[in-house]
Amino acid sequence: MTRLSAGVDEAGRGPLAGPVVVAAVILDPDRPIRGLDDSKKLNEKRREALFPQIIQHSISWSVVEVGVEEIDELNILQATLTGMKRAIEQLSPSPDLALIDGNRSPDLACEVRTIVQGDRLVPAISAASILAKVSRDRLMMEMNLQYPGYEFDRHKGYPTARHLQHLKTLGPCEIHRKSFAPVQQALRQGVLDL
Repeated sequence: MTRLSAGVDEAGRGPLAGPVVVAAVILDPDRPIRGLDDSKKLNEKRREALFPQIIQHSISWSVVEVGVEEIDELNILQATLTGMKRAIEQLSPSPDLALIDGNRSPDLACEVRTIVQGDRLVPAISAASILAKVSRDRLMMEMNLQYPGYEFDRHKGYPTARHLQHLKTLGPCEIHRKSFAPVQQALRQGVLDL
C-alpha cells in the first residue's frame, strides 16, 4: 500500500494584523499539477490559477486559520504549530508522513519530517504554501472592506512603511496582533495622545 505524505506550510507569520493561515495537502501522484513552486515565487495570477487545481487534484487538503487572539495568547510560533496540527488532523485519509516547511514541527500522530525551504523543494509543500497564501490574501481583502483606511488589500497586514504610518495615525484595529512590538507601540502612543 502506498504511503500518504502531506505537505504543510503557513502564510502570515510576519504580519502585524490578521490570522496565520496553515494548509496541508496530500497530492495525488496519478494527477500531477504543473507549475507548483514556493508561493512567494509565483505572482498572484499564477497562484490563483493553481489554487482550484490543487483542490480538485489532491487526495485531501485543509486550510486552517489561527486568529489574532490565539496568536497573542500563545505567541506566533506556537500559534503556527497549533495550526499545523489542526490542518493535519483535518485531512482524510490521514497521512503516514507530514512534510513540514521549516525546522520546527508540532507533535503529530504520524511521522514528521521538517524541510528547510521545503516550499520550493517538495511539490506537496509548494501546494500547501499556495493554498495558505491565496486563502490568507483573500481574507485580508475582505478585512480591507471591514477596516477601511489601513489598506490591508495592499500590504496584507505586513509591516510596510504605509501600514506602520496607518497604524500610527489610526491606531490598531481589532485584527491587529497586540503582542507584536509595533502594535504595542501604537497602543502606548494612543494612550499618550489622550
